Amino acid sequence: MTFLAPLRQAAQPFDSLAAEVPPRRIHLSPPHLTGHEAAALQGVLDSGWVAPAGPAIAAFESAIAAATGFPHVLATASGTAALHLAFRVLDIVPGDEVWAPGFTFIASVAPAVQMGAVPRFLDVDPASWTLDPDLLRAELRAAARRGRLPRVVVAVDIYGQATDIDAILAACDHWSVPVVSDSAEGLGASIRGRHAGRGARVAALSFNGNKIVTAGGGGALVSDDPVLVARARHLANQAKDPAPHYQHSATGHAYAMPSLLAAVGTAQLAALDRRVAARRALFHRYADALSDLPGITLMPEAPWGMTTRWLTALLVDPARFGTDRDTLREGLDAAGIESRPVWKPLPDQPVFRDAPRAGGAVASALFARGLCLPSGTGMAEADQDRVIAAIRGACRA
Repeated sequence: MTFLAPLRQAAQPFDSLAAEVPPRRIHLSPPHLTGHEAAALQGVLDSGWVAPAGPAIAAFESAIAAATGFPHVLATASGTAALHLAFRVLDIVPGDEVWAPGFTFIASVAPAVQMGAVPRFLDVDPASWTLDPDLLRAELRAAARRGRLPRVVVAVDIYGQATDIDAILAACDHWSVPVVSDSAEGLGASIRGRHAGRGARVAALSFNGNKIVTAGGGGALVSDDPVLVARARHLANQAKDPAPHYQHSATGHAYAMPSLLAAVGTAQLAALDRRVAARRALFHRYADALSDLPGITLMPEAPWGMTTRWLTALLVDPARFGTDRDTLREGLDAAGIESRPVWKPLPDQPVFRDAPRAGGAVASALFARGLCLPSGTGMAEADQDRVIAAIRGACRA
């Protein structure tokens, strides 16, 4: 998508920007096509393999393996489907505890909860916004004393930042607790020279329309363990036993990815490195342009790896900036600019009001002040300048 809206003068007051009829809307993270998707789709149509099978699926899974380093890949109908399969192959049963950071999207735990698991939410590290390994270690020790360790710990990559999977694995391995990596927001991110999530028993990716590369939907389950992926593949195809008729020894799901989506995803993955570079450049342009504003702090980059900056996120200190996060968001919206609060902590969601938790002050503080800015790689500099001018105009310090 190409944005051609004119740049407004940077010094123009924020209130007058909001009062005018807004120009074409700037979206948070719209799809950015490479130009090769149409040919890829036509190739699938010409082949006749439009069902969730055939060479397009195999090509996409190979491309995911090459991009991430995970040798075993299953393309799925969504990232949530991949997480559901991850919980199934790790044999979650009703009553099991599944631990996850509270600062994440609901899909990180929803499939496990729907399977009867009990979620427990842990706070995040303010230096990375991802699961706090020190808190995790302390909670695991306490759980071992109670005789009730979690069945699975879910580590989550946030806004393109890889969680410190090594520290999480070290804590969990001591108690033989498997780790699932929800890397839906981490495609292209790295930790100590390898792709986000590597080392977890299984990881889940997303190719939703707002992600750094998209298939128009879909996801993937990835792992170093061929047995787990083979079992997930069986479950994703309705758990059909080998037989000339339909025979089932277990119930499965219609979770396989259609070939048309796989074709789009393969075309998109070829641009992953360019998309990461572009998102990081957008972030640094925001950071440079807003660096002198009091009360504005951008999401930090963890020292253990490279974040993709899938979404540029900032914190607003209303006492110093003179405007709170919600007023800033509403002003941006009136100016034709989409922004969004960072994740509302899951322990504060009505559906999880009774769930056990450990800590939570960091996640709550992030939600109170955090805002995601337009970060699409197809955004023109003029449109980014519109966003910057609107933020600067909102400052009442």
